[in-house]
Amino acid sequence: MTTHATAAARATVYGYPRQGPDRKLKKAVEGYWKGRVTAEALRETAAGLRRTTWRQLADAGLHEVPTGDFSMYDHVLDTSVMVGAVPDRHRAAVEADPLDGYFAMARGTREVAPLEMTKWFDTNYHYLVPELGPDTVFRADSAKQVAELREAVALGHTPRPVLVGPVTYLLLAKPAPGVDGSFVPLTLLDRLIPVYAEVLADLRAAGAEWVQLDEPALVQDRTAAELNAAARACRELGALTDRPKLLVASYFDRLGEALPVLAKAPVEGLALDFTGPASANLDDLAAAGGLPGKRLVAGVVDGRNVWINDLSASLSTLGTLLGLAGRVDVAASCSLLHVPLDATVEREVDPQIARWLAFARQKTAEIVTLARGLSDGTDTIAAQLAANRADLASRAGSALTRDPAVRARAQAVTGADARRSRPYAERVAAQRDRLRLPQLPTTTIGSFPQTAELRTARADLRAGRIGTAGYEERIEAEIREVVSFQEKAGLDVLVHGEPERNDMVQYFAERLTGYLATRHGWVQSYGTRYVRPPILAGDISRPEPMTVRWTAYAQSLTDRPVKGMLTGPVTMLAWSFVRDDQPLAETARQVALALRDEVADLEAAGTSVIQVDEPALRETLPLRAAGRPGYLAWATEAFRLTTAGVRPDTQIHTHMCYAEFGDILQAIDDLDADVISLEAARSHMQVAGELAEAGYPREVGPGVYDIHSPRVPSAEEAAALLRRGLEAIPPERLWVNPDCGLKTRGWPEVRTSLKHMVAAAREVRAVLDGTAS
Repeated sequence: MTTHATAAARATVYGYPRQGPDRKLKKAVEGYWKGRVTAEALRETAAGLRRTTWRQLADAGLHEVPTGDFSMYDHVLDTSVMVGAVPDRHRAAVEADPLDGYFAMARGTREVAPLEMTKWFDTNYHYLVPELGPDTVFRADSAKQVAELREAVALGHTPRPVLVGPVTYLLLAKPAPGVDGSFVPLTLLDRLIPVYAEVLADLRAAGAEWVQLDEPALVQDRTAAELNAAARACRELGALTDRPKLLVASYFDRLGEALPVLAKAPVEGLALDFTGPASANLDDLAAAGGLPGKRLVAGVVDGRNVWINDLSASLSTLGTLLGLAGRVDVAASCSLLHVPLDATVEREVDPQIARWLAFARQKTAEIVTLARGLSDGTDTIAAQLAANRADLASRAGSALTRDPAVRARAQAVTGADARRSRPYAERVAAQRDRLRLPQLPTTTIGSFPQTAELRTARADLRAGRIGTAGYEERIEAEIREVVSFQEKAGLDVLVHGEPERNDMVQYFAERLTGYLATRHGWVQSYGTRYVRPPILAGDISRPEPMTVRWTAYAQSLTDRPVKGMLTGPVTMLAWSFVRDDQPLAETARQVALALRDEVADLEAAGTSVIQVDEPALRETLPLRAAGRPGYLAWATEAFRLTTAGVRPDTQIHTHMCYAEFGDILQAIDDLDADVISLEAARSHMQVAGELAEAGYPREVGPGVYDIHSPRVPSAEEAAALLRRGLEAIPPERLWVNPDCGLKTRGWPEVRTSLKHMVAAAREVRAVLDGTAS
């Protein structure tokens, strides 16, 4: 099909990866924390990364570049600084040194706890939760946003500042500690809008023609009051005379009932997602009467996955949109923060598969191609369209993507395969008889610090500087040290520490067929924590055991139970770039069957406790309620398919962290795990009360040690959290553990923190036993 030229379409993106090549920002920030990099050098590194990004985007053909999306740690924390929502406990630090105070809010200090952290919608990015209360006073501080805008203007770019919108900011917030939990942060909107008005005026004065207000919270199910708040915010900001043009952006799902609200708002443009579930925005937009006279930025390139775009299909969508808006521009569906930087540096990837991949730089090129085709006609991009069709056909017909044996096994699964042989009430008695644990048993979540020596050993193995035997000796030595420490510290259920694992998903992906691991595909998870999500390219199977050797070796060193540690099927999907050519439920079943084989081998080797982590169960929950029952049905089935084949006296654990658990309490029960451990330290044991209120009948380990902060909690602090947990969970069902794995922490703080945690458990246990002095 040939299309003819239309009004010139602009190419743009909502945001871009921050880290730079080789995670340059991470290294600079962590160097600053350690005192090896000065504040001035850190700021110059950050400025250099911004300059490089803008130049690359402009050279690629983008007409507008985003500013303000860059962050030293988190863009929601940047918004809290912009509006003056600094918690009282951090205010002195921020006033004394804004940079150190900023990082104190993110990471905490020895004296002061950080802000709570949770997942950004249904992604694996974590944001720092604003703490607000009825006494919160907002004050505008647009210094960062204005400075970055001016940098871009000075370099000759056309910038578009990006701000988290006021409604989304308030909907993401929580009541501050000490504030009644019934407080609704959205009631502060009338206080917040004048602050945004001041920031917009500052940006206009600094040269901004457009400002993007991100309102992704509006793609979730919203009440009439919340939709009215969005309408009011747009109306009041739109009525300002001293402001740039406003582009309200949404992404991750369809806008639904919020679309007519924004379509009628006095703003100059909307940015909408037209990929995946959000493709429904196309019909919704037509039903709402379109956007006559307004700018529409159409997110037709998937900003969250790594597969090449179907250019012809996107052009068809764009062509339909031309009749629905005053002008149509082209973008990715969301910020490219969620994908790696550049696929061309992955030189170890099979060349056939490499043709199917598009990271941030390749997606930028796709956006530019689509904008040119929309503006100048498809004849001008004929070569790109032909190459794209060939690449898509290559993937669809490739034997790399299909394994008949795997598909036959998955189709043969029955309901009985996903059910334990005995109900929990019978299993728990058998497990207690086998394990003989005390009340309030202590354990950790699995990983111990990944030292520089371990990372060097893995690098030496890859480079051929040491052989397999030498590497395995190094791993065994680390396991001996970890087991010895745990025994001396007094932990009840031990772990081997996972020294052989680079990442909780990548390690398994490298040992399963159908997965592809990258060398440079880093994506920000939070702060300076970056991960390399593997790519699910084909059908999944397990050629040989993956963890049995190391778990069995650790168990041979101790009489105490050692947990087998696996990553669950939902998390294997959520923290990977998944296939987009088949339903997720089918892929989940394949992964579950591969993991089921591993569980069986662990049990056969004598492992009495097996933990299958599912930290991503909540984050993958569809943003709209209508999609949740179907998702939870296949997600919980996949977990049970992984674990249900074990004997009644084998104890199955699972772990979840940093999420809003209230939405999935029934699903947690449906997993039928014997023990669940969850993040609870930053949220002050909130989840324990939620589980008790829901009548959760199994054993629970709400975390008493926040591992995402360098703070070392005292024994008294851990004991206080434990006593709070006992207000909701009876002692015979309560475990004592950290919030999450310890791989990102250093050994000195881990040793002290775990000793304090064990001391707290013993203190509270003694009171329960009546043996306290």
